[in-house]
Amino acid sequence: MIARVAVVPQPPLLVPELVAGVDPDAARVRAECLAAVTRLADAARRWVAVAVDPAVVDGPTVVGPHAAGTFRGYGVDVRVRLAARAAADPDPALPLPALIAGWLRGAAGADEVRVWMVRPDLPAADCRGLGERLVAGLDTDEPVGLLVIGDGSHRHGDRAVGRPDERASGFDERVSRALAAADPAALLDLDPGLAETLGAVGRAAWQILSGVVAKDGRIWQCTHSRLMIPFGVAYHVAVWDPR
Repeated sequence: MIARVAVVPQPPLLVPELVAGVDPDAARVRAECLAAVTRLADAARRWVAVAVDPAVVDGPTVVGPHAAGTFRGYGVDVRVRLAARAAADPDPALPLPALIAGWLRGAAGADEVRVWMVRPDLPAADCRGLGERLVAGLDTDEPVGLLVIGDGSHRHGDRAVGRPDERASGFDERVSRALAAADPAALLDLDPGLAETLGAVGRAAWQILSGVVAKDGRIWQCTHSRLMIPFGVAYHVAVWDPR
């Protein structure tokens, strides 16, 4: 049974060793994410994460809790494990969402996390279907935490990674409202084509969340939400609990 949901972004800057000097914006994003996953660990020691990986062709791809990885490709050999007893030798090809999931697991002190990753252009209906299958496939009555990983648009303002796009603001405000209202239907209505154009890689993960709560059947409420856009990229953080 899903006990709690935490929605977080996936910037490597969450890892302090990857940030040069003291960066207040990075520290603020990191603090928000750590607060969310600490609450997730309070509700469940075992996590399932959903995210997007451009390398996925059909999928989904599942990275089990036996895996370990390193942020060496991002500049520093910071090693992470998806479970406390995971393999000692890191996989240098572990995708970024799995690295972030492993780092957050370790920071929050959770026991393990299993990461499901889908291709960026997965249709909304397929995202919802995967979310429903995830719930149906849980083989335990023990509480499970759902970690939803993904960034919003990277086309905000002068600091945009890509060209600035005036539609980015409206898109991420819509995502923020849907998360704050714990509204799965609004998340499912997000336009995959627009999300891809705006570089919002979290779209598919948010729509998987829609399927999870639809299949779960309980009424959910958002107990914390935050939208931050410090580097031209929208970072959404939210915590959902069943009423």
